[in-house]
Amino acid sequence: MTSPRRSTAPHEMVERALELSEADGCVVIADEESTANLRWAGNALTTNGVTRGRTLTVVATVDGREGTASGVVSRSAVTAGELAEVVRAAEDAARAAGPAEDAQPLVTGVPASPDFADPPAETSSAVFDAFAPALGESFARAGAGGRELYGFAQHSLVSSYVGTSTGLRLRHDQPTGTLELNAKSRDRTRSAWAGRYTRDFKDIDPAALDAELAVRLGWAERRIELPAGRYETLLPPTAVADLLIYQLWSSAARDAAEGRTVFSRPGGGTRVGERLSELPLTLRSDPYEPGLEAAPFLMAHASGDDQSVFDNGLPLAATDWIKDGELGRLLTTRHSAGLTGLPLAPPVDNLILDAGGEHSLDEMVANTSRGLLLTCLWYIREVDPATLLLTGLTRDGVYLVENGEVVGEVNNFRFNESPVDLLGRATEAGRTVTTLPREWNDYFTRAAMPPLRVPDFNMSSVSQGV
Repeated sequence: MTSPRRSTAPHEMVERALELSEADGCVVIADEESTANLRWAGNALTTNGVTRGRTLTVVATVDGREGTASGVVSRSAVTAGELAEVVRAAEDAARAAGPAEDAQPLVTGVPASPDFADPPAETSSAVFDAFAPALGESFARAGAGGRELYGFAQHSLVSSYVGTSTGLRLRHDQPTGTLELNAKSRDRTRSAWAGRYTRDFKDIDPAALDAELAVRLGWAERRIELPAGRYETLLPPTAVADLLIYQLWSSAARDAAEGRTVFSRPGGGTRVGERLSELPLTLRSDPYEPGLEAAPFLMAHASGDDQSVFDNGLPLAATDWIKDGELGRLLTTRHSAGLTGLPLAPPVDNLILDAGGEHSLDEMVANTSRGLLLTCLWYIREVDPATLLLTGLTRDGVYLVENGEVVGEVNNFRFNESPVDLLGRATEAGRTVTTLPREWNDYFTRAAMPPLRVPDFNMSSVSQGV
């Protein structure tokens, strides 16, 4: 359901909340979001719509003899008349809390965004003006070819306004588009998936995606049963993204320094500076990466191992998490950087793996004597944080490659692998391309990855899933 437009502008909500604050420090984040979506099934559109919403987050900090406490309250659909209640609730939460371990002075000295007082950016169904007719043509082609297309397209625009009692006035507009397309044979026994990230849907070609999925459904006409075991495996960019996003989420410096993660050095300290791969792999984030642009300053709606509400407004910069195969950075707040002696490295909302590879996934298939080609991974869960061992399932197509050609579809598997270990065992990285993670795209969408060749990927058991 579409929510009514609020009469009070988001930057005015921020200013008014700061005026109402009686705490020693205050941070206010107003997120104004509009979303347009399309959904289809069986070669026909089923639903579409546009929604709007607002979320207000108030962080209150209260100084005391034992330290500074923080209280955080986030609420949706807040009106001007409810502002005082939200601010008081954040202050009450701070006064009821003990001193915050991550307490730091609120950030100062960041130049104000020149568009801070401008209206929020908005998306609309017009974002699909070119995409929707092309999708309709794909429905006709798929139907004629004995395929059924299912999927979902979504485009959102989030305008975030950050104000603090120390004078910060920052604003960022974040467009995010995702497309997930699933093709099934008419008897529903074969399935293939493709996903794409986009900022505006102008670079999405439904016909090309349908053609790609038609080829994969054709591969699946021959079925081959394989046992569990270790196989040379080609991981497509989407699968690499899902594994490395989880690795990034698991790379908090304090956890590593305390001996609790795969990035802990035996005997104490962290593995920063240690070589993780013989390939020249560079895993990095950059808020200004072309096509994957993200917020250039930190917006923390809550404190955790990898971010702190006290750090709101910190400028973000290009960061090499792994540089030429060597571990370069772990996630730090100002507090954990001080504890560990590591450089400040807040999270950035994108992730890129570069290796200088030139081969496409198709070219890597052509250079494979015998191995498996995956489509995507699913239901990824952590088994052992000390090694970052993950388990999960393959989905929507695992294919056998022999002498450079795909010869059929094999059964799905459950896998057990550590992404850190995989980087050390990978023997080839292809060309980096923008991709959409399958498992984590509700939380993390901006990624560019190469396909990876792993000589002994651990398919631990056979799965009966499709």
